[in-house]
Amino acid sequence: MRKHNFCAGPAALPTAVLERARDELLDYHGRGLSVMEMSHRSAEYVAIAEKAEADLRELLAVPANYRVLFTQGGATQQFAAVPYNLLGPGGRANFLNTGIWSKKAIGEARHLFGDVHVAASSEPGGHLAVPRPEEIMLSDDAAYLHYTANETIGGLAFDYIPDARRPDGSEAPLVCDMSSSILAGPLDVSPFGVIYAGAQKNIGPAGLVVVIVRDDLLDRARQDMPSLFGYQALAEAGSMINTPATYSWYLAGLVFEWLKDEVGGLVAMAAINARKAQRLYGAIDASDFYANPIALPNRSRMNVPFVLNDARLDAPFLAEAEAAGLLNLQGHRSVGGMRASLYNAVPESAVEALVDFMADFEKRRG
Repeated sequence: MRKHNFCAGPAALPTAVLERARDELLDYHGRGLSVMEMSHRSAEYVAIAEKAEADLRELLAVPANYRVLFTQGGATQQFAAVPYNLLGPGGRANFLNTGIWSKKAIGEARHLFGDVHVAASSEPGGHLAVPRPEEIMLSDDAAYLHYTANETIGGLAFDYIPDARRPDGSEAPLVCDMSSSILAGPLDVSPFGVIYAGAQKNIGPAGLVVVIVRDDLLDRARQDMPSLFGYQALAEAGSMINTPATYSWYLAGLVFEWLKDEVGGLVAMAAINARKAQRLYGAIDASDFYANPIALPNRSRMNVPFVLNDARLDAPFLAEAEAAGLLNLQGHRSVGGMRASLYNAVPESAVEALVDFMADFEKRRG
């Protein structure tokens, strides 16, 4: 019996996807071998890869002047790949600091290239609300502005798309880490220069990264960039400079099909996610036993951190939750407390089970 998995990543996958992968594991469409055993250059696998890209483009309505890349190294590798690809003409990387993952991206760019510019930060306020648009001040030499749409650990999400304008009014490319929010609802890709996302939240299993990059940014790379990082080279090679993460790519394709055919697209997915988040936040807010400190407009629908009013009850809460079939509710080691990740594959029934457990635990322990 499958249990309710609230893991922040690698996260829950749709049961229908896992069942189809199971059925195709040993013999893909009568070929007598597994997708894991196929040559990535074979006609069968190329068809899998091309359909996955086409379905993702359809789901996100990706404009024709953007390339969709399926690469490796996790979103963390993009902390290096983005500056390598965009700093060729010079200038400085600009960032919005809203939590641990944006701070890691800042640290990597600084480690590799020295000076960076933090255009705004929520750190002075404890990362409880994102900077407001009027607080964002790019540097005169901004090569791009990078932000993290949804901070997985802190549960802090942007309620707007930042304006990446330099002081002289010119526009810099906008770069976004959407690892824990992509595909949670409809998205207008056109304001962005680069979008990247690790797969292990809403896309598929770990081992894959999706990068969506505008065509005019493909030729801005630094000459000293590692060749495997290059967006242009990846685009020209169909994301197959070397052997890609073939099985993860295949599974991502199954998730895209599930979103299209079973969920009914991203508008329907957004409505489901809204209901899940409202149900859990409503239970937290109605209680004096649980609390979430994030400003209301910036509460993440994907990652809901919360604390108990007595930290001594954390261990019993987690132990009893697991016994009740509610898995992976422990908060990140850097912040503690609890965290329920409500990604696309987490059903509404799981949230109902969690809310019922929380109410019962409060009644018995409060």
